[in-house]
Amino acid sequence: MVGFNDDVSLDIEEIYNGGKEHHVKTCHGSVSVVVYGDQEKPALITYPDVALNYMSCFQGLFLCPEAVSLLLHNFCIYHISPPGHEVGAAPVCSNDPSPSVEDLADQILEVLNFFSLEAVMCMGITAGAYILSLFAIKHKERVLGLILISPLCKAPSWSEWFYYKVVSNLLYYYGMSGLLKDIFLQRYFSKEARGSSEVPERDVVHECRRLLGERHGSCLMRFLEAVNRRHDLTDGLKSLKCRTLIFVGDQSPFHSETLHMVTALDRKYSALVEVQACGSMVTEEQPHAMLIPMEFFFMGFGLYRPGRVSDSPRSPLSPSCISPELLSPESLGLKLKPIKTRVPTKC
Repeated sequence: MVGFNDDVSLDIEEIYNGGKEHHVKTCHGSVSVVVYGDQEKPALITYPDVALNYMSCFQGLFLCPEAVSLLLHNFCIYHISPPGHEVGAAPVCSNDPSPSVEDLADQILEVLNFFSLEAVMCMGITAGAYILSLFAIKHKERVLGLILISPLCKAPSWSEWFYYKVVSNLLYYYGMSGLLKDIFLQRYFSKEARGSSEVPERDVVHECRRLLGERHGSCLMRFLEAVNRRHDLTDGLKSLKCRTLIFVGDQSPFHSETLHMVTALDRKYSALVEVQACGSMVTEEQPHAMLIPMEFFFMGFGLYRPGRVSDSPRSPLSPSCISPELLSPESLGLKLKPIKTRVPTKC
């Protein structure tokens, strides 16, 4: 695998498509975990949003050439899928009880124990970010740091609860219809990415729409219902001391909730990166905007050696985009300042 100072000349897709899937039996059912990389390296676990898995939630980030150096070279990646969300998942029996968010967080502990992992880095999107935050609150000693994208942290409002209750009922009666695909895509992507009658939707949205069609409504309904019964994590977040890096698109439906979460966390250990012209799923819509903030974040753990910051067209962020305070050694990964960035180019 190439290092940070090496030229990225390998077939990135070939590297990323070489993962091995494991089915881990837990007290709350079997969990699919796809592992990429050398298991002797530090572990980074991921957890997707509702109706997604790692293929539709994190592939854009992990296929960026710079991410090979930043992530695959420095970590072993463990992609955890919610029950029934893995590629090729079979429909579940309607009589099976739906897991709670507590059950899903407990599954993560069992996954870590299965692979003999101690403290891990965590990366989650929206509902997945909530599950990982809950896990971090319950098992502080098992979490090195959190990278959260458009996270949830509060209990659903009445309007949100009712809205997704209707979505759940539609899933039950009609499965993943065209209407429901549009509803989920509004949750994930900005209006610009979704296109209009005059402008076609972007390729990443088109691919996500296709992958949504492969999901079974019964599986999605269980995860959606669990997230719709979630409780408020605000008080628990105040006790977290692990370093936390939060990304949110300024067009995310969960932008205000993300800002609330930032105020609940200890500012000494957390930072917010707002990405303009982007929806919730920054990993797919603007993955390049995540790279340099994560580089500095990882330096604070000693997990990533400093190196040159590429000024190539594929790495549109530059040191001038970063607050000077970020570059001091005592601040790396610890006293990160809020960053706002608009990145017009793609990987």
